[in-house]
Amino acid sequence: MKSLRIITVILLPVVALFLGFGLGSSYQTHQLAIERGKIQDLFTQTGSGKVIDGDPEQTVDISLLWSVWRLLQKHYLMPDALTADTLVFGAVGGLVDAVGDPYTVFMTPKDTKSFQDSLSGTLEGIGAQLDLVEGEVTVVAPLKGSPAERAGLEPKDIITDVNGTNVSGMELDEVVKMIRGPKGTTVTLLFIRPPSQEKTEVTLTRENIHVPSVESKTIGTGADTIAVVTLNQFGDSSMQELRSALDAVAAQEVKGLVLDLRYNGGGYLEGAVDLVSFFVKSGTVVTVDRRADASEVHKVHGDPLLPDIPLAVLINQGSASASEIVAGALQDTKRATIIGQQSFGKGTVQEVLDLPGGSMLRVTVARWLTPAGHDLGKKGVTPDIVIDRTPEQFRQDQDPQLDAAKVWLLEQRVMEGATAGSGVITR
Repeated sequence: MKSLRIITVILLPVVALFLGFGLGSSYQTHQLAIERGKIQDLFTQTGSGKVIDGDPEQTVDISLLWSVWRLLQKHYLMPDALTADTLVFGAVGGLVDAVGDPYTVFMTPKDTKSFQDSLSGTLEGIGAQLDLVEGEVTVVAPLKGSPAERAGLEPKDIITDVNGTNVSGMELDEVVKMIRGPKGTTVTLLFIRPPSQEKTEVTLTRENIHVPSVESKTIGTGADTIAVVTLNQFGDSSMQELRSALDAVAAQEVKGLVLDLRYNGGGYLEGAVDLVSFFVKSGTVVTVDRRADASEVHKVHGDPLLPDIPLAVLINQGSASASEIVAGALQDTKRATIIGQQSFGKGTVQEVLDLPGGSMLRVTVARWLTPAGHDLGKKGVTPDIVIDRTPEQFRQDQDPQLDAAKVWLLEQRVMEGATAGSGVITR
């Protein structure tokens, strides 16, 4: 693979000469001014502001990069810090950051390992999924049983300070590095909770965070039994675990199913397609709207596991990405009733590309459209039945959203019995 390169502009500060610096300092400043002039000439030659088509290695003059590299080698106070990996990773990271998309990220080998660990369900930290929303580090979802959940962090909370350092304007990966750390150590966060803008400071002890992909249980509603299957993430093995849970549901005498996607921040697109395919016989799951009208339509596999069971899906403001694809598809196809709160609204597609040396590039390549053409990135999914759940209800283990799902499923059971009694079965 051809080496990645970047055009970087470094403005060398004009050093004011104070009395006593001597002729040596004056000479060095003169030399820096000459070198800065050369850099300006190189920058002018690159044709700044021009969109480059074709192979940039053939059309872009990156002499500026090498000139700055040499200047650092010659003048920087601590030359031992100028390792090749540090400079190359910094240059590539700067190139990707210049795109201006918070979801398009260059990951060093260390970042790549953290990313892969998070998808496998194992990491060390506070257990919260974060996103960059309008330049602010925002909580998407606290993971169940995590230090973040116990400390009271909620979706949409805005983190402003980490260990006393203001993180406004910082890239998301920088903030994540500050928050993560070895288990047993602490981190102090200052966050704002809209709409009150009240500031709260909490100190959390980092832990080994293991996120179970799937949890399931059955609950009674009078004479009937309902299954509740919770999917916490779309990770490496999540769909295999979910299939096992749904196989168990299919083997029981349950009258309805609650699929809980609350606080599920998403994951693999393929997992979302697989999940919808468990319940829907035919049709579209999602349209991946790429550049230059190169759209991809993802359809169900055509062999559903539970095509007829009454289905309610729970979402909240922590349901994002692949969770929104599932909820949007099941809502548009009228296969399920969506209950809870407005979802997060993360509607773009990222592909992860392997780079030499263990690095990765996560790059935005498309946006998601539901079967009815709704852009998930604009406002997410609006529930059919809107039910709030306050922090106080959460702390007291009260769940009005799950209660509403049980009531709805019970109503479906009553309606099914009535239509069966009349000799006509409809759904």
